[in-house]
Amino acid sequence: MTNNGQNAVPQSDSRPETAGAFLRACRRQPASYTPVWLMRQAGRYMSEYRALRAKHSMLEMINTPELAAEVTLQPIDKFGFDAAIIFSDILPPLMGMGLDLEFVEGLGPRIKNPVLTEKDVERLATPPPEESMSGTLEAVRLVTAELSTRNVPLIGFAGAPFTLASYAIEGGGTKIYSKVKSLMYAAPDTWDRLMNKLVDVQCAYMLAQVDAGASALQLFDSWAGSALGVQDYVRYVKPYNTRLLGRLTEAGVPLINFSTGTAPYIEEVAACGGDVIGVDWRMPIDWFREKVGYDKAVQGNLDPISLLGTWEHLKSQIDDILDRAAGRPGHIFNLGHGILPQTPVDNVKRLADYVRERTQGK
Repeated sequence: MTNNGQNAVPQSDSRPETAGAFLRACRRQPASYTPVWLMRQAGRYMSEYRALRAKHSMLEMINTPELAAEVTLQPIDKFGFDAAIIFSDILPPLMGMGLDLEFVEGLGPRIKNPVLTEKDVERLATPPPEESMSGTLEAVRLVTAELSTRNVPLIGFAGAPFTLASYAIEGGGTKIYSKVKSLMYAAPDTWDRLMNKLVDVQCAYMLAQVDAGASALQLFDSWAGSALGVQDYVRYVKPYNTRLLGRLTEAGVPLINFSTGTAPYIEEVAACGGDVIGVDWRMPIDWFREKVGYDKAVQGNLDPISLLGTWEHLKSQIDDILDRAAGRPGHIFNLGHGILPQTPVDNVKRLADYVRERTQGK
């Protein structure tokens, strides 16, 4: 990828930032500062979240609109991030498809009836999101009503087909992906049917989030990079991500295509679609931007572990990313993956304040 056109940005005007810095950055328009939000910004590192979690199960918090809305707003109230992301999880849509999901304390998500055969795939339902994800959609409506007066956009999200298929087949987390890859290789027609069902369900769900008020959408492909090389990604993942992201363009909102561990073939990831490519921390942000092309915005890419160190170390890492981004329109500051539960709240506050202060007016 050459640097040709790297300074080109969409035509913009000098009117006030009525869309906010985050949405302007998604569209590669100049903003008065670099917007910042953090993946998993609503969660276990916050005492306010832990107080609620002590009283309610994970699924109860996700499925109760008032609780999900409260958790979504906690980091906006505390840190002033430039975007909120609805509090949920990527896995609940699988419950609507007929899978028995639970979140086990200390172990994470577990699926009691994993997808292992062609018959299992055929039995999967594809219900409308208004039926299967009504709690989250109502939470979106509640949050957008609250944020409308603050000029803070809400991000809706969903899991990418491969990542959801991996959970559905493995029955939980895995490091070797033996079951999912065995089905992928040995039964490609069954794989195709499964992935197409997931595309349909996730497309409907994400469009419904926009109808409920979300101003942007993020697709999380958290597992493809750790499971697959470039040839398998191109054959078994790319067609479905491309189809999903292509269908989501009808929503008319910015689309963020996020993955981890995909640096060796980030060009293929970017080719699937999306207005913004979310990247991890394994290569510098300017390297990623050259690879994905200057016709897309980029989001990232601080190592989440940096938030566990001293402020001097964290500041140096932030500075490096901002220096490499060089103030070019189309950069959203974020982590390269989700914030960790043990993260000091003071470091989160200092990060959010510093990014805005350092980039203000540049």
